[in-house]
Amino acid sequence: MITSEEIKRRLWDGANELRGSMDASRYKDYMLGLMFYKFLSDKTLETFKVTSGLGEMAESELVEEYSKAKAEYGEQLEKMIKNVLGYYVLPEYLYQTWLKDINSGDFEVQKVTDSLNNFERTIAVSGDSDDFKGLFSSSTLDLTDTALGSNLNERSKNVKALILLFADLNMVALQKGDVLGDAYEYLIGQFAMESGKKAGEFYTPRQVSEVMAQIVARTSNIKSIYDPTVGSGSLLLTVGRHLDEDAQKNLNYYGQEKNTATYNLTRMNLLLHDVRPEKMTIRNGDSLSQDWPEDPERPNEGVQFDAVVMNPPYSVKNWNKSGLKVSDPRFEVAGVLPPDSKGDFAFLLHGLFHLGQNGTMAIVLPHGVLFRGSAEGTIRERLLKKNYIDTIIGLPDHLFTNTGIPVVVMILKKNRKIDEPVLIIDASRGFIKVGKQNVLQEKDIAKIVDTHVERREEEGYSHLATREEIIENQYNMNIPRYIEALSEEIPQDVDAHLLGGIPQKDIDKLKILQSTAPDVLKRSLKKIRDGYVELVKPIEEISDDILSDARIAQKTKEIESKTKAYIDKYWDILRNVDNGSSLTQLMDEMLVEIKEILSAFKYIDVYDGYQVVAEIWKNALTHDTEIIALSGFYTAGRTREPNMVTKGSGNKKREEQDGWVGRIVPNELIAKRLYSHELEEIESKKTRIQEIENELSDLVSAANVEDSDEENALGETLNKSGEAFENKKVKAELKKRGRGTAEHNLLKKVEKLLADKSALSRAVRADEKALKESVQERILTLTNEEIDSLMYEKWFGSMVDAMVDLVWKPLKAELNTLQMLHNRYANTLSAIDEEIRDSESSLEALMRDLVVRS
Repeated sequence: MITSEEIKRRLWDGANELRGSMDASRYKDYMLGLMFYKFLSDKTLETFKVTSGLGEMAESELVEEYSKAKAEYGEQLEKMIKNVLGYYVLPEYLYQTWLKDINSGDFEVQKVTDSLNNFERTIAVSGDSDDFKGLFSSSTLDLTDTALGSNLNERSKNVKALILLFADLNMVALQKGDVLGDAYEYLIGQFAMESGKKAGEFYTPRQVSEVMAQIVARTSNIKSIYDPTVGSGSLLLTVGRHLDEDAQKNLNYYGQEKNTATYNLTRMNLLLHDVRPEKMTIRNGDSLSQDWPEDPERPNEGVQFDAVVMNPPYSVKNWNKSGLKVSDPRFEVAGVLPPDSKGDFAFLLHGLFHLGQNGTMAIVLPHGVLFRGSAEGTIRERLLKKNYIDTIIGLPDHLFTNTGIPVVVMILKKNRKIDEPVLIIDASRGFIKVGKQNVLQEKDIAKIVDTHVERREEEGYSHLATREEIIENQYNMNIPRYIEALSEEIPQDVDAHLLGGIPQKDIDKLKILQSTAPDVLKRSLKKIRDGYVELVKPIEEISDDILSDARIAQKTKEIESKTKAYIDKYWDILRNVDNGSSLTQLMDEMLVEIKEILSAFKYIDVYDGYQVVAEIWKNALTHDTEIIALSGFYTAGRTREPNMVTKGSGNKKREEQDGWVGRIVPNELIAKRLYSHELEEIESKKTRIQEIENELSDLVSAANVEDSDEENALGETLNKSGEAFENKKVKAELKKRGRGTAEHNLLKKVEKLLADKSALSRAVRADEKALKESVQERILTLTNEEIDSLMYEKWFGSMVDAMVDLVWKPLKAELNTLQMLHNRYANTLSAIDEEIRDSESSLEALMRDLVVRS
């Protein structure tokens, strides 16, 4: 029983360990290619078993049965499997045969090469040949490459290690829950992060894919989708995931990719995500040099799609090597060719040409397409006049592993009314920092999508630009022309600095305090002159008055009640998930519902609450519900697994078991709730150890000064660095000092402190070991009630407080502003001048005194 997260982690750790110094963008071809071949072998065996009516049996027995059947029925068996799958793997070329050879010591790298080549021949005459042909071409999987090892033995060793990485994974079983597809895409993403600039060839960051997919998926009745720069296929698949089950089954995937290795990766990725070969049409080619796909009966119209998505390479130079003219049907709408030095609009126009009349297109482009002039300015003007541009979304910089430039997602539609405004969203400030990259959180994605769907305007974030505005700006769509970033800086007030007091106009801007508790705020201020007030009590007292106000308390109570009802509803659902449950759908339901609940409250950031639930899924529910679906809630709660830790480094690095951990119930939580007395005892001893260390530290400091005989005696017992006492030196020094002397007594004190610390440290280690063993055993005997209590705390322990904090957060922000204003104008310039004059007078008096004395 292994979860998708555990598979991902294991495979990526294995990849890092095995690839050595090989470039990640190159190693991915070997790892993902062999992983896919294991899938093809497993599918062949599974299809043979089902079509032959065989029951459950060991894999080795199944391989043997397949070999016998092949010898007996030959081409008849091959045809039967091919009719189901569109391909087959012969018994002697199965992945399982490689494993058998490895175990017997008969493995040869050439056998792998022969197997891959033979697979090419088995599909060359099938109807699905275009879907599988060339998947394992020598340009992609060259097993003679010295990067795999400088000699045949080295290469053989490294290839064997890679084959063994997938040995125990049942690819067919993993595909059913999309675990296999998720793991494959995860590896693609991880390789992208390791590949740096080369990542742009095959990967679009998940959060950018999500923004585009969630918007495009809202197009009604999507039956076909096209990505002209398909990369690994992640954009196509992400859109598919956001469609309902029936729409997913009927969806036709189209894509084109220039890079052959990436083209192979796309096909593998789609097939692993259970996309049927007849539902995918992927081509290896350059989208710009020659139009594809084409309808021979309508050569000037192009094949139309319900949705078009793409993340093309940015600002490609010399894109028009084939000498295309403006008469090319794809560029006719623009009236001019995009400049040869920048291919951004060439990709956009290609996609737009293939967009159906009622479809939606989403494309990622560099920010410059919004304002660059010349031919690009002409194209932008033509698109705006036809009102094809629906939405412009400005994203943060450093979202991509291969470039730090800021990008925009542009949404285009052909069926917009001529006077419909263009929605502009500035989402460039909504992100968190993860290492060197900026990352959109779930709440940032949700806000972008909601703003697009609702066509919502928000000061400093989104704006509906009318045709008149766009013309006034001469078709320049640079986002700052339409959305002014909100400044949190409050302007300085000269009169307030001169005469004191807080400007009333700044108080009036505290909208939430003014709306929520205006009377409390008013009682806390005193007018000192027209337009200026001052606080009548400390800000701490004002904060207490406002946060304890009956209206705030009532709002807090309401949100507590609704949050508890929400938790109770999903608590039962989550505990009872099974193999038939759609966990992705359940997560989406929870996220949508929390948003609806919070929308009923004024002055609450709904998306902060959305993020709380998203984090619960990310940190706990995704992992736990998958396990519960497989084994049941209480069984999972009483299950433990080895706690594997990495020891050593370099060639000596190894994994070892260090005890046991709960499958879903954390050991730390069991200790905290069921062994609180033992924990308190351990903490008490640790506190005493810290006190002893502080006492010893003070004595060390005194010994280093050596102002007296006592300190000198201690100084003789310090280590070379003078930072700690040495036990042996303390004992030796004691023998030199007479009993009853101050030096002897001080040394005795040090000796006792060291002995007490040592004894306490041993006791803590023994107690912690005993507690660890008790917790590990307790996992197996947890009662249903204990599992309920522990899991409720793990999942929802902090959720009510987090939701209540949504009420307090904006209030506290404005109270902090009030404190800042008070501090800013507390000292007037006249008071400061007076203070300076007093200081100058004091200095003059001191100088006169010094002169007289001299």
